Amino acid sequence: MRRDNPEALALARRAANLLVDRKASEVVVLDVRGMSSYADYFVLASGDTERQVTATAEHVREQLKSAGYRTIGTEGFDGGHWVLLDYGEVVVHVFSAEVRAFYDLDGLWADAPREKVA
Repeated sequence: MRRDNPEALALARRAANLLVDRKASEVVVLDVRGMSSYADYFVLASGDTERQVTATAEHVREQLKSAGYRTIGTEGFDGGHWVLLDYGEVVVHVFSAEVRAFYDLDGLWADAPREKVA
């Protein structure tokens, strides 16, 4: 059963728009309520280079931090291939194109309603 969570959806959309502001590509918000036990929304995005992946993720983290949101955890800033920002109900994934294609979270969560942002 899906429960309404307007605050989490607003956070997911805000993160997605911040990613678009930094020229991330293929930005999408996946609604995984009722499908995942650990999050309600996934935000997926791609960067062209390792530098763009980390800089874009850092931009999201800094902007959301200044708005009062804190990450529960982060992963991948050292490698730049896949950076994960965990906000609890919202998890942001910023990938290099090759890593996104390899792990195919878009396909893994194909049944999840999605909102394409860019």
